[in-house]
Amino acid sequence: MSTFDDRENAFENKYAHDQEMQFKAESRANKLLAIWAAGLLGKSGEEVQVYITEVIKADFEEAGHEDVVRKVAGDLGDKSSADEVRAQRATMLAEAKAQLMSES
Repeated sequence: MSTFDDRENAFENKYAHDQEMQFKAESRANKLLAIWAAGLLGKSGEEVQVYITEVIKADFEEAGHEDVVRKVAGDLGDKSSADEVRAQRATMLAEAKAQLMSES
């Protein structure tokens, strides 16, 4: 195998790893957002787990995270705006990435 092939394989492996880490961070951020929203909604115990599942399912409706924002903002009603949910999700994404980095 040539040096070029080695570099190409390394680049492809890094890209695959980066994509996997981004997917994990997005998924974890959605879970953290669901836990935050469940607290605002007064859910506890098993209700929180059910709500996390609902939010995760909402993420499969379309590409990106706006489907999750719409779901959570709709559930929260007047307790939080869509912009506040987006800001909270951005915070959760940063936290999720930090958690994943500390696990590595």
